[in-house]
Amino acid sequence: MIAYVGIGANLGDAQANVLDALRRLALLDGTTLIETSGLYRTAPVDSSGPDYINAVACIDTAFDPHELLAALQEIEQAHGRERPYRNAPRTLDLDLLLYGEQRIQSDTLTVPHPRMHERGFVLAPLAEIAPDIVIPGVGPIHDYLPLVASQAVKKVF
Repeated sequence: MIAYVGIGANLGDAQANVLDALRRLALLDGTTLIETSGLYRTAPVDSSGPDYINAVACIDTAFDPHELLAALQEIEQAHGRERPYRNAPRTLDLDLLLYGEQRIQSDTLTVPHPRMHERGFVLAPLAEIAPDIVIPGVGPIHDYLPLVASQAVKKVF
């Protein structure tokens, strides 16, 4: 299954953490890293602390969505991810943005990721690697890019 993973960090060496997350994604059993976006610097949204470094990865995975979520959380834990409160600054955040064309709503997982179409830090790197993607139940990514154009998103790498 083709899936897209959003990656962000704003504590510690954020750029190194994002790059290590990409490396760890490539090493997951039954998973192939297909493509990665560049790295983007963004101001925190509904959060605090330093600017974030963000990226998006496209993977082909044998994991079902909940197994993939668990694997992503293990990578976060390897980076010392803590969750003291909602949207707290973080050493690493991995979000399952899209899982094929599926729409999933459970107690632990919502796909497409909620509000992804409102976030420049998701849409800019996603559009870089999948410019024609359609977000299930939402619409084509190109319809939403103009709506986030005012959000400060700068490609840094």
